[in-house]
Amino acid sequence: MKISEVMTAPPVCVAPGASLAEVAGRMAERAVGSVLVVEDGGLRGLVTDRDLAVRGLGTGLDPGTRVDAVMSRPAVTVDADDDLQVAYRTFRRTGIRRLPVLDVDRVVGVLTIDDLLLDVFRRLTDLLGPVAWSVLQEPPEPPSETGARS
Repeated sequence: MKISEVMTAPPVCVAPGASLAEVAGRMAERAVGSVLVVEDGGLRGLVTDRDLAVRGLGTGLDPGTRVDAVMSRPAVTVDADDDLQVAYRTFRRTGIRRLPVLDVDRVVGVLTIDDLLLDVFRRLTDLLGPVAWSVLQEPPEPPSETGARS
């Protein structure tokens, strides 16, 4: 399976000059924990809710501070055409929870640990669905003679 089949698209993006307050508002509005910082179509970095809290507003930076002051760069990325196993290895190797997804050099999505968990749950459901159905279709066994009392 390809990363492009599991990623979240389109990604939420901001310009490097966006303020911390704007970024926090965009995250709240779109219910995401990270945004990609993009300029002229190219990925410049990634900012997470933790970046805002720990390196930004939590250290006393003004809400009008530019997001490029607290973003993580360079961002670790994966390619949309990569096999999902590449993402698993990248998450394991780096310990990060969000990966910008590129198609050549163009930002096309974000892959998160949550996206992978949802994929795992979908796969388990696909496997367990027929098993559960067959169990439900089997008639119950009659009570045993030795254990049944009237």
